[in-house]
Amino acid sequence: MNPYSYPSAGTTFHLTLKNTTRHYWQYRFDFTSASPSSWPESRTVSGEYFQPRRANKAPLVILLHGMGDHSVTPCQLLAKALVREGIACLVPYLLLHSSRLPEAWRTAFPVLTSEQWLQIYQASVIEARQAIDWASRREEIDQDNIAVLGISFGGFISAIAMGIDERIKAGVFIVAGGNGEKINQKSRLSSIKKGYRRTEAEYQSIQQSYWQYLSEVAEKGLENTVPPRIGFLTDPMTFAHRLRQRPILMINARWDEAVPREAVLDFWQEAGKPAIAWFPATHATLWLWYPLVRQKAVNFLTEIFGMP
Repeated sequence: MNPYSYPSAGTTFHLTLKNTTRHYWQYRFDFTSASPSSWPESRTVSGEYFQPRRANKAPLVILLHGMGDHSVTPCQLLAKALVREGIACLVPYLLLHSSRLPEAWRTAFPVLTSEQWLQIYQASVIEARQAIDWASRREEIDQDNIAVLGISFGGFISAIAMGIDERIKAGVFIVAGGNGEKINQKSRLSSIKKGYRRTEAEYQSIQQSYWQYLSEVAEKGLENTVPPRIGFLTDPMTFAHRLRQRPILMINARWDEAVPREAVLDFWQEAGKPAIAWFPATHATLWLWYPLVRQKAVNFLTEIFGMP
């Protein structure tokens, strides 16, 4: 079962010039989501496209934000840093953005059903893949050099998209991890504790089931394995075996109250122990270290893209 498949018909972007600097053109874009999960009022995906002025066949980074609108800001800042290096950047607004979150879900959010979360993940991954479809037809984009950079929820989406879509060459996952049941069980956030807490026996039983499922997916493939729980399809660790030996940088907070260290290490192990940087911060205060986070992300991506 692969919920992240979608019709292969071409995606049409509508671009509107928003700003011009000596380094880049900044456009507003929109396109129609191909996800069957998208609600009618949420079907239009919008965002920003940063095109370097002096680059020919520029690499592309798709930057995916976390829950809420506030995490769009670091995506925009990182995009402006990357485009100055000659890297084109797309910042789409995902289904969790206030401009798109279905009205019927707002009162309960973030405590949603497994089915609702699957719809959110499905839409987000498919829309990231549609962005690659579009980029592959752009003359200014080097389709052999495409990466994803995701923050928190966007990091989860980036990991899944990269695991499914081999057109993605590299990934930067910031304050993200895997093993969603462990995240829910060990998280110190009150909203998660209130909505998802299991008894220890329930938690251990689900963990045992999940590790068995991971073994079957690695052996038989995602499409040939039936998940015991819907939530297993939205867990980045389900796709981590497909990330081994591929260029990945993880940036994490040592005292993350949302994504516990144990869950980060589970994903890191399953992904083949990629490069990882730990900052003395919490989930939100990581951005007090923004200059260093930016430097690590920019250095990693320019090196992967073979840029001076």
